[in-house]
Amino acid sequence: MIRFVLLSAWIGLLVVASHWMGQEAYRWFPVQASNAAPLVDDLFSLETAIGTFVFLGVLSVLLWVLLFNRAEKYDQEDGPPMEGNTRLEIVWTVIPLVIVMAIAVVSIRVNRELGVLGPMEHVHGGELIEAMDHGPGASAAGSGSLQVDVIARQWSWEFRYPGAQVSATELHLPLDVPVTFKLTSPDVLHGFYVPAFRLKQDVVPGRAIDFSLTPTRSGRYRLRDSQFSGAWFAANQADVVVESPEAFGSWLEAASHQPLQPGLSVAADEAERLARQPAGGIRWATVPPAPPPLVNVPGSNSLPHDA
Repeated sequence: MIRFVLLSAWIGLLVVASHWMGQEAYRWFPVQASNAAPLVDDLFSLETAIGTFVFLGVLSVLLWVLLFNRAEKYDQEDGPPMEGNTRLEIVWTVIPLVIVMAIAVVSIRVNRELGVLGPMEHVHGGELIEAMDHGPGASAAGSGSLQVDVIARQWSWEFRYPGAQVSATELHLPLDVPVTFKLTSPDVLHGFYVPAFRLKQDVVPGRAIDFSLTPTRSGRYRLRDSQFSGAWFAANQADVVVESPEAFGSWLEAASHQPLQPGLSVAADEAERLARQPAGGIRWATVPPAPPPLVNVPGSNSLPHDA
């Protein structure tokens, strides 16, 4: 009876510690800035709590064996064989099965609630990008929503708002308005990743991928290329500005009257600087960066951002 009480008390302590660690996991992330962020954070918190319970449980057994089941000094004999314990075999089979199935059920539910991926179109070369330039387009992907065409290159981002005929190297989004991104790449694999949004989508050459979310917090965030795409992929970043629908409308209107000019491209600037260095300096073989895209709004890459 005493052993049962002590074991129950220890399991209770493990549950409390695991719950605390699961709550602490929320603090490891940047701010939540999209409708997907709470769902992803809840799933990660659950997995952290379960992992903590399993880790502490296994560690407890190891410490118990080391402290109370040690062999006598100079004892070189093998321990007694342990065979045919059907109850134990059932327990260590059922517990991992239940844990894995619980995580799978929650993950499937989160994935269905997110529903971020839309249709994927096959494109060849610059086919779709040419259509973006000359096609009629529409600013809305559906009722009360916005469509933004995203082009990932080596190494710059370009964002086009088809209905307004506006392009930029800084992404502006209206608060609490569903947005569908049409992701394309004319060269290699890239990754569209905004940590504050908690979602990442590969940008695959030869595909036009629809990717949807809703920004839920005003601020300035950072878009990063999450896939290794060459020498300057770490510099392939852009600011994401989430603002009120009124401020977004004003920005879009002002941008439509701006002339085209070279957009931001840290890689192109760095490549040009290296090319001006005297012969004999440090050189490495790399793909030349694509020219900076011509946009209405270059934006800035030096302003502070939330995440």
